[in-house]
Amino acid sequence: MTHDRHPDVAEAVEGERRLHDPAVRLSADLAEALFDPEFVEVGASGRRWTRAEMLAALPGLHGGADGPPIVATAFAGTVLAAGLVHLTYETVIDDRHARRSSLWRRGPGGTLRLYYHQATPVPA
Repeated sequence: MTHDRHPDVAEAVEGERRLHDPAVRLSADLAEALFDPEFVEVGASGRRWTRAEMLAALPGLHGGADGPPIVATAFAGTVLAAGLVHLTYETVIDDRHARRSSLWRRGPGGTLRLYYHQATPVPA
């Protein structure tokens, strides 16, 4: 069941959009606050990223200050359990289209942070 109007879904979408903001991608402090300590990503390339690897690479990845913007659409969210949100959405970066899935979980500090992310390329 989707809960697109649930406040936790809105908070997760806002966090995802902040991660697409070049200012956040270029700031270690702003980005770090959005990633769960146990964060893992499986990128569109199939590469597995840890939190430390993603934080180190984020300023130079797409969506940074010099690269093409990330255009994200079609957000949908489901509250899986208290403090656990599953988001799906699509992105276009230049001519690359991907379907994305994220899990956001509420930590001890009370905010939702990105716990898991996966991107799947969409063929042209």
